[in-house]
Amino acid sequence: MKRRRVPALIAAALVTVAVCAFYASQARETKPPAKSVTFTKDVAPILFKNCAECHRPGEAAPMSLLSYADARPWAKSIREKVASREMPPWHAGPHSAEFKNDRRLSQAEIDTILAWTDGGAKEGSAEDLPPAPKFADGWSIGQPDVVLQMPEEYTLEASGADEYQYFQIPTNFSEDRYVQAIEARPGNRKIVHHIVAFLEEASDEQPQSKEEAAKLRAKMEQESIRYRDGFLQRVKADAPVTNDACQLPNGGGGWSRDTSRRAATMRQLVVYAPGREPNVWAPGVVKRIPAGAKIILQVHYSKVAGSVQKDRSSVGMIFAKGKPAAEVASQMIFNAYFQIPPGAERHRATACWTAPEEISVLALMPHMHMRGSAMELKVVYPDGASKVLLDVPKYDFSWQTNYSLKQPLTVPKGTRFIVTGTFDNSAKNRFNPDPTKAIRWGDPTYDEMLVCFLDYLSEQRDK
Repeated sequence: MKRRRVPALIAAALVTVAVCAFYASQARETKPPAKSVTFTKDVAPILFKNCAECHRPGEAAPMSLLSYADARPWAKSIREKVASREMPPWHAGPHSAEFKNDRRLSQAEIDTILAWTDGGAKEGSAEDLPPAPKFADGWSIGQPDVVLQMPEEYTLEASGADEYQYFQIPTNFSEDRYVQAIEARPGNRKIVHHIVAFLEEASDEQPQSKEEAAKLRAKMEQESIRYRDGFLQRVKADAPVTNDACQLPNGGGGWSRDTSRRAATMRQLVVYAPGREPNVWAPGVVKRIPAGAKIILQVHYSKVAGSVQKDRSSVGMIFAKGKPAAEVASQMIFNAYFQIPPGAERHRATACWTAPEEISVLALMPHMHMRGSAMELKVVYPDGASKVLLDVPKYDFSWQTNYSLKQPLTVPKGTRFIVTGTFDNSAKNRFNPDPTKAIRWGDPTYDEMLVCFLDYLSEQRDK
């Protein structure tokens, strides 16, 4: 009996499989077709929200993405960069704090763009296209209340090394002004690599005689670890070497051979660099510009071979409405004494700064050059507890991101900020200008830097 039942069971199973296969094929045939993804309805809203700030006429990106005609030729490249998460650029790792300017696309947004390109990159109906974002005469902050320009154009010759030039712009403010948003804007993006704007406050001190000024300058140059190389500042080869600057009394932030002295720095106002957003603060949070202050623009120029270029960069400001509640200050945490050995693949150096009062941290911006590969900023509280605020496991010199905390972090007086940079001076680094040289701090990108800019609330006011 058992032998007779086996074929019957097999036959029944085969019938069941056939029936299931039939109904499955029917289900596939009757399933509604996949949604057709179009540029106007599905992709344009993503690009306008996340990409248009850079991908528009007159900005640093190589192409505009404000229309289908602009975007369609780049569909394959868009797919590649979005799928790899290379675009929009974002380099903070998972161990970092949360940031309000996180540019990363959601997985749903990535899937939409991939479906668009894989489906033939169709345009769609013009009626579905949302309005393109509006920018005030190229300003990301909106129409400024005041625009202050370099006094005159600067002419950059066609050959030679990079230049760091300094330009003084008077504000002519007769009273203190409070700025809600501020943006530095290059006049010629072909040659302006970055701009750092500082504030120089008016002084009642009597000017020195030429002789006194010359003596002071000679004394400072003798004591300094820096020297001038053409238009550039570089650290001397015989300057003291300290990679762990947290062991120094000045934390690394000095230009003197006497490492107990910390560098006197001008108040930083705003920075322009590829990938960095302008400063726009919450209502009531302001940057104060004292009456009679001058703006000092530090402009890093890169030559265009065979072509003389001109530039007249500027700073735009929007003034605060109403009574200021808190003022923003900036701190440059850096190590000027480190040295990277030839061929070193993972060389580490540190810099430290201790909060002189209770502060609320707003934003962080790491800065290194071509050999910079990673950076971490950690806070160590007076009780010994610690927290990583920013972890950038793969630093990219092409994108100078200012990471704005989603919520300000208030830390007590005495909190220590530890910046750790990792450098790749090996031949494996394809951006390395020369792996055979020992590298020190310097303005040019063939030298190195270890800096983290810190924006924080320094003074709380009664509302």
